[in-house]
Amino acid sequence: MLLMFFARVPMTAMGITLTLHVVSDLGRGYGAAGLVGTMTMAGSALGAPLLGRLIDRHGLRPVVAGCAVVSCAYWVSTPHLPYLALLVAAFPAGMLAVPAGSIARQILTALVPPERRRAAFSMDTISVETSFMIGPAAGIALATQLSSDLALTSIGMAFALVGIALYTMNPPIRATNEVQATTGVRPPIRSWLSARLIATLLIACGALFVLIGTELAALAALRDSGEVGWTGLVIAVMCAASLVGGVIHGAVRRSLSQLTLMILLAVLVLPVGLFEGSWWLLALALIPTNLACAPTLAATTESVSSLAPAAVRGEAMGMQDSATRLGIAIGNPVVGFVIDHSSPAMGFVASGLGGLALAACGVLLQRGAAAGKPAALASAVRE
Repeated sequence: MLLMFFARVPMTAMGITLTLHVVSDLGRGYGAAGLVGTMTMAGSALGAPLLGRLIDRHGLRPVVAGCAVVSCAYWVSTPHLPYLALLVAAFPAGMLAVPAGSIARQILTALVPPERRRAAFSMDTISVETSFMIGPAAGIALATQLSSDLALTSIGMAFALVGIALYTMNPPIRATNEVQATTGVRPPIRSWLSARLIATLLIACGALFVLIGTELAALAALRDSGEVGWTGLVIAVMCAASLVGGVIHGAVRRSLSQLTLMILLAVLVLPVGLFEGSWWLLALALIPTNLACAPTLAATTESVSSLAPAAVRGEAMGMQDSATRLGIAIGNPVVGFVIDHSSPAMGFVASGLGGLALAACGVLLQRGAAAGKPAALASAVRE
């Protein structure tokens, strides 16, 4: 877990560091910087299941080695690339980025028995929140106090060190009793990509829609009130609330389901816009919804790990990464559009309603499949 924490730190520093480089060093606007980020995220969303499938087939070492080499080369060369070359390279670099998140979840699933996984996945989400509190701040400090060239190069070297450490340690991606069961023919995707698993992924997509929309609306609210300087502290409060939620979720013997937690996450953000008058009031209003953040993410991983067979767990975990990135990719422009054409308060409402809509799609899909099974069984009996 310590290794995967350090593996995530450079990942969390990528976005803000690359934005500062494009805006400050290349003299482009924030829209141009956002386009590079979009290309990176699109590549990552497409590549995550493919990398997971390669890990399932060939093991951890070859995939980690290849991704570490590509990631290191990309980030070390980034300071020397013109904007158009950077834009073109961002997509394949995103596809072949070290999949630290899905690897961490695979390792925990292999090392921890099912009855203890809720606690383990909660600890993992706490680790994620902590890395988000450290990585961006470190990237900003290097870029502003020294140079963005050094910050970008440091990210590349960090990925190289992560790759070396993972290759050397070679942690297990399957439990001992699963190794023999996964040596046969790979199960076809239709046999395991069930309506329940798709519903889980849609709910995860909705959760990230809520989270990115909430963050965007909070930034807009602080800017609207002239208190944008307090953004870092407000985000720190949000992360701290999520950490507390993760601790509680991992400590209790029985917890709420992924769907229930996600509904709480979305519903509790709806009234936040009523408290946007001052930064401290906004920070307090954001605590309830963020208490459900880490538990929702942990419950998602727990659900995916239980629904996916061991032989395809890497691909399933990659699909989880793709679902979360899709939620971010949808939530950013949708909530941004609402804020631009109304107010930051409506941004919080749009975040909650959009997340609920995506979750509802997942629930309807799952219920439709469940209703179809008795009908199919009755038809088979009649025949």
